[in-house]
Amino acid sequence: MNVLLFLHIFGVVIFLGNIITAAFWKVSADIKKDPQLIHNTVKNVMLADFIFTLPGLIIIIVSGNLMAVQSGYSMHTFNWLTLSLFLFVLTGIIWLVILIPMQRSMIRHSARSIDDGNISNEYRKASRYWAIFGIAATLLPVVILYLMVTKAS
Repeated sequence: MNVLLFLHIFGVVIFLGNIITAAFWKVSADIKKDPQLIHNTVKNVMLADFIFTLPGLIIIIVSGNLMAVQSGYSMHTFNWLTLSLFLFVLTGIIWLVILIPMQRSMIRHSARSIDDGNISNEYRKASRYWAIFGIAATLLPVVILYLMVTKAS
């Protein structure tokens, strides 16, 4: 297996693995309704994004572009690669514009919930938006993974 392909698959594993497990841990914390646990979890979700999701994203972009150039895939026609890139950009926009601000909001509101001892409505609202858009930002890379594996058009 060539190094670029290995790096690409490694990037996908840490990227997808983190976004799926982060959602699992956050939902698990929310179910327990413990303000301290929720606060620690949402802080760690944000931290994990910078430790795993962002590096995975960079590895995917660099290795994917290099492999596409080496393979001679056309970027001027609509194919599995251009559709995957479009979906990848859409995922990035959701992450940057909606999810990161929602995560910051959840951290802020969960910290206040610790002082009050109750989960605030503001936290619940931010958490609900994070869940809705997080599902989209998780399913889109799964679709991209399918396109990459099958090279469907």
